[in-house]
Amino acid sequence: MTLQRTADAAMIRADIRTGAFTGHTSGMAPGKLQCNLAILPAVHALDFLRFCQRNPKPCPVVGVSETGDPMLPTLGRDIDIRTDVPRYRVFRDGILSGEVNDIKDLWRDDLVTVALGCSFTFENALIRAGIPVRHIEDGVNVPMFRTNIPLVPAGPFKGNMVVTMRPIPEAMVEQAHEISANFPQAHGAPIAKGDPRALGIQDLSMPDYGDAVAVKPGEVPVYWACGVTPQNVLLDARLPLCITHSPGHMLISDVAEDAETPIYHP
Repeated sequence: MTLQRTADAAMIRADIRTGAFTGHTSGMAPGKLQCNLAILPAVHALDFLRFCQRNPKPCPVVGVSETGDPMLPTLGRDIDIRTDVPRYRVFRDGILSGEVNDIKDLWRDDLVTVALGCSFTFENALIRAGIPVRHIEDGVNVPMFRTNIPLVPAGPFKGNMVVTMRPIPEAMVEQAHEISANFPQAHGAPIAKGDPRALGIQDLSMPDYGDAVAVKPGEVPVYWACGVTPQNVLLDARLPLCITHSPGHMLISDVAEDAETPIYHP
């Protein structure tokens, strides 16, 4: 099923919940905060939150559930984290055991959900300013790359940053920087631009996640911190169980994308 990009967040979540929509959420529900997810046992949650606090660019925390409670009332009305994401990844002992469209059968009373801001959020502001967003134009997922940028560890959580890349017309790079800087809850301003080799990226046509997009003449590759970073960190920590969103398949909240404090107010 194809949803209109401009459908409201509740409508999109309703179709996700029934399995009618399972695609990537880039460009959907303009004006609403999209979220990356990390769902893990409570015994590891404090260390993970320390890790996020020490690495706020790739891991901007926007919501935390109560232990064992699948609802996220601070992010939206009736959000059920077991069903309201188009696709989930399930990791056991650091190994991807599968991707599923709901986690009702996996839910346990010791699980904690940590929601992290997503760069899909500020893309709507870029588009409103007339700055092209290539992967939305092409109808594909954003390209994501592993880098050589080290993160500050906490407990078992450590690793390197993952970034998203968007080709930006050279004359608009500074404007894109200024616009995205207004969304610190969604990774904020870019961390780098230009030569990918400076970040340890060998080939922009071969993303580690998502889909490749063309960098056209007169454009500059611009890199933002990415919420797939905590997925890699969780994988390397080899927890007995952790669950994340599948790259590009986000939770769409009811929180305004430009909210200074990302908390839902009905």
